[in-house]
Amino acid sequence: MRSYLLTFWKILDPFYYSLTRLEHIGIFRVRLTTYKGRDVLLNDGTLIKKNDKLVKIHLHNIQLLSELKTVSSSVKRGRIIFRKVHMSLPLLAEFIHNHNRKHEIKGAIGISMLHKGVEKLGFETYLPSNQLYRFYKKMTHIPLFLLSKEQPQFSKIPDTNYLFISKEKLKNIYSRNIDSD
Repeated sequence: MRSYLLTFWKILDPFYYSLTRLEHIGIFRVRLTTYKGRDVLLNDGTLIKKNDKLVKIHLHNIQLLSELKTVSSSVKRGRIIFRKVHMSLPLLAEFIHNHNRKHEIKGAIGISMLHKGVEKLGFETYLPSNQLYRFYKKMTHIPLFLLSKEQPQFSKIPDTNYLFISKEKLKNIYSRNIDSD
C-alpha cells in the first residue's frame, strides 16, 4: 500500500510543484513568504515580527521518502535527512544572498515534525502559538508520518514546530565566499 501511495504522490508532485511558487534548492523547496505569527526573538538578537520577509523552506518529501524507503533504521533515516539538510544549507545561504530582495529577508522558516537535532544545524524551534494552526499543521503532516514509519503509532505523532534561522546566522555558518553587504 505504501508503494502505491508513493507512486501516486510522485505522479501528482510535478503538478503541485508547477502550481506553486517554490524553487528547488538541494533537498529544499523554497519561496519568499510574509511571516504572520507572533514575534520571535532569536538567540542572535534577530527579531522576527509579523509581516517580516522570510524564506520558507519545505523538505522535498517525496524525494526523501523515495530515497529512504529501503532504510529500515529510524536512526539511519534521521542521519541521512540531517546530512542532506546540512548539505543544502550553504545553497540556501547563497539563494538568500543572491535574491533580489535579500535586504528585506530576515531569515528562513520551516514547519516540521522533524525537529530533533536541528539546533546542531543552527535552527531554533518554537511551537506555533495559534492552537488551531498547530492542529491543522499536525493533521497535514500525519500522512507524511504514516508513510515514513514502518509501524507508525498515532500516540507517538510528534508536535509540529516552527524552525527558524536568521539570515546572519545562516551566512556565518554556511556561506562559502559570500561577501557582506
